[in-house]
Amino acid sequence: MRKVAIALSLAVVAQLFGEVIHFTKRVPVYKSVEVHRVVTKRVPYEECWEEEVPVDEYEEGSETLGAIIGGAAGGILGHQVGGGSGKTAATVGGAIIGTLIGKNLAERSHVRPGYKRVKRCRTRYTEREETIVEYKNYAKVMGRRIVKYSDRPLRYIRVDVTLEY
Repeated sequence: MRKVAIALSLAVVAQLFGEVIHFTKRVPVYKSVEVHRVVTKRVPYEECWEEEVPVDEYEEGSETLGAIIGGAAGGILGHQVGGGSGKTAATVGGAIIGTLIGKNLAERSHVRPGYKRVKRCRTRYTEREETIVEYKNYAKVMGRRIVKYSDRPLRYIRVDVTLEY
């Protein structure tokens, strides 16, 4: 138990007196090598055109006229079929059914095929190759070799150093 207490005490003391130091160091570059890379870039562009598309055009008001005529015909037929007190119900039912049938027939019979111009587009790509020249810069810091890429040869590389004890 005593050994554990001593070890714990030493750990606390080390934490209290331990330090962390941060600094930036300029390290001289001992070699810069020119590196060529070929990069292929895909560049998008839009290609558009107009085309004619078939459409169905309806004449305005044809459904209303068909519904009126169908409702009247259905009412007359329903009035002829019914008898006694059921005559009113047959007339109303015939008028409703006639209105629906007349409207549907008018919609179908007055369709004119036509065309309209529609703009269509799609994205295409062109590929372009570029040669990129960059420099691979070598330096040593604290016994370790570091490499940094840049767009020009460097004389120094900045390195962030952290020391803990």
